[in-house]
Amino acid sequence: MASERKFYRTVFQVEVLSEYPITSDMSLEDVFYEITKGDCSGVATMPVCESVDGPTMAMLLEAQGSPEFFNLDIEGNDLDEETDDLDEL
Repeated sequence: MASERKFYRTVFQVEVLSEYPITSDMSLEDVFYEITKGDCSGVATMPVCESVDGPTMAMLLEAQGSPEFFNLDIEGNDLDEETDDLDEL
């Protein structure tokens, strides 16, 4: 059965102004450093914050390469429930 817990998907958008290219291999920590202590100007906005169900969160986690992160299986079911069901046998 799909998890009944609430999950949230939040997307931040960061605009960086610089005198050199910001490459996709920079970590968020590196970008933050460049904006706060380095030679870049930047601002972050949060255009998306939405509630998602278990199956949707499972799909989003899979896309990020983090399956089973919130103790969900790939279908959005709570893994604890499955363990509990096995204990009852």
